[in-house]
Amino acid sequence: MVVLIGGSSHTGKTLLAKRMIEAYKYPCISIDLLKMGLIRSGNTALTPVDDARLKPYLWNIVKEIVKTAVENDQDLIVEGAYIPCNWKRYFNKKYLESIRAYFIVMSANYIERHWADIVGHACEIEHRRSDEFSPYVAISENIENLAQCKKYGCNIIYIDGAYRVPLPEIK
Repeated sequence: MVVLIGGSSHTGKTLLAKRMIEAYKYPCISIDLLKMGLIRSGNTALTPVDDARLKPYLWNIVKEIVKTAVENDQDLIVEGAYIPCNWKRYFNKKYLESIRAYFIVMSANYIERHWADIVGHACEIEHRRSDEFSPYVAISENIENLAQCKKYGCNIIYIDGAYRVPLPEIK
């Protein structure tokens, strides 16, 4: 089984991946780590601030990793903000049977009420060097992600009250 965990920055994708690794003993790929490896190795001229161009570039690589994992009957978790909500269109039925995707989305109300908590947890799993993320950017990204998730029928883990992200059952 391949599990994709998507969503905007600072929503807890890496935390959910860590919990799933512990529960299911699946290996995991962080798209952010892949991104930085490709950038630092000189395999792309893109930089960490080229988000609009990084998303299709990275997804093109990640979707082929996912296909390979399915073909080899390997379990895998892939987490990152670069997973498109229309991810299903890149796989035929054979692959789709072995892939589950979850997108974490925070409501604007949650972000406004819990901004200090969101920022406070930003380095809990990943130790970010610099973080110029604002509540306005977070709200905008999450609104857009929610709209895209609804448009494409994604499994949404919606955070509005307390921060509760259930551990998805994967079969």
